Amino acid sequence: MPVYEFRCLDCRRRFNVTQSYDEYGKAAIRCTHCGSDHVQRKIGRIRIAKSEDSRFNDMASDFGDPSALDGLEDDPKALGRMMRKMSRELGEDMGPEFNEVIDRLEKGQSPDQIEEALPDLGGDDGPLGGGGLDDYDDF
Repeated sequence: MPVYEFRCLDCRRRFNVTQSYDEYGKAAIRCTHCGSDHVQRKIGRIRIAKSEDSRFNDMASDFGDPSALDGLEDDPKALGRMMRKMSRELGEDMGPEFNEVIDRLEKGQSPDQIEEALPDLGGDDGPLGGGGLDDYDDF
């Protein structure tokens, strides 16, 4: 059965109600904390499924033509933003090490500085594979 989230307009607390589709909109909803019927349904976030091709097309249109990627190796902040966007578009959690690299890029650290600070990233078993950050300099 679906779970609906509500917020009480009197005590300002949130609560959930489980109702069947048949019950929704017919049964009176009362705050589970204070008993008030002065409540408002909260609409949760939705997720829209996209195909992999659609995600890549969206990224391509954001960057315009491929020449827009020229010079990313000289702009760590732009490289970090691009990598974060690619990670979001792919919908995969790349892990804390990847997020650490992106955070450092967005703060302006160069790939060389990041490799010096996090030397284990370049190993064969590291989170970025065998080549380390140097593999990403070709963007």
